[in-house]
Amino acid sequence: MAGTSDYLEAAVLDAVLRNTSYTSPTTCYVALYNADPTDADSATEISGNGYVRQSCAFSRTAGVASNTAAVEYPTATGSWGTVTHVGVRDASSSGNLLYHAALASSKAITTGDIFRIPAADLTVTMT
Repeated sequence: MAGTSDYLEAAVLDAVLRNTSYTSPTTCYVALYNADPTDADSATEISGNGYVRQSCAFSRTAGVASNTAAVEYPTATGSWGTVTHVGVRDASSSGNLLYHAALASSKAITTGDIFRIPAADLTVTMT
């Protein structure tokens, strides 16, 4: 993923350099956006028409973490617009943005569509 949120950057810096504890989320959730949420978590997440964040487990090999199984959303009951970005969040609603990135290809979601991220296609690296 391209970006680390301001929230996570501060938490990691504080944990590593200031001996401040950080509790990692028990479960991560993938959120969909019609615009770049930015490091500041400033874009509005898709909502309505059957949309709900999906939980996601990650495995790590060397410096890359990737989703262990496909992330599949419920069938859209109306338009979600064009999905352009994804974010990994620490709660099923509200919570904090951790990572975000643009999709390789945007996808318009209309009634009856199912948005799916295949296993190992959602990757997070720390550089």
